[in-house]
Amino acid sequence: MDCLRAETYVLNQLRRNLSPSLLYHGLHHTLDVVLQARALARAEEITDTEELALLRTAAYYHDAGFLTTYQGHEEASCALARQVLPGFGYTAPQIELICQLIMATQMPQCPGNSHLARILCDADLDYLGRPADFWPVSQTLFGELAARGLIADETAWLELQVQFLSTHHYWTPTATARREAAKQERLAEVKERLESLGNSPT
Repeated sequence: MDCLRAETYVLNQLRRNLSPSLLYHGLHHTLDVVLQARALARAEEITDTEELALLRTAAYYHDAGFLTTYQGHEEASCALARQVLPGFGYTAPQIELICQLIMATQMPQCPGNSHLARILCDADLDYLGRPADFWPVSQTLFGELAARGLIADETAWLELQVQFLSTHHYWTPTATARREAAKQERLAEVKERLESLGNSPT
């Protein structure tokens, strides 16, 4: 399989054709997920060359479905992978594994017992436990949802954040150790902001 050409293809598609209103799910998010997946895989001691390559390809393609649709973008990402990856030398079983990894990131995340899927899921939501950029990143998601009429206002957004952060958990020991404590701090901050607007978090 020619991973470099497969990655270059999807990067070019994302760079040229993603809607500029995808403030959160833009090219920058995909590149961040690729970076975090690689770091987590290393820390989780994934050493198999093929597994690492398939995880990397899944990271590059996991949100490519936004090129054609907003709702159900994971399925669209898999459709693109099945369409183009054979041309880059990927076998049918390799493509199906990539699609399994992509589908695991669908909310609510469901990686099962797959180590690679757990890594990709944690990479996808790594920012939840990053003190440096949690707030700016979360604001881009708020703006993206608001632009599509999917969230009413800041209060509704903060309430959604409380619910999401309260129920989310990381899947790998590495992400749990690196991010969980900071994520709980961000949850406390979200609750404080919600209370400052005159609302009590549920």
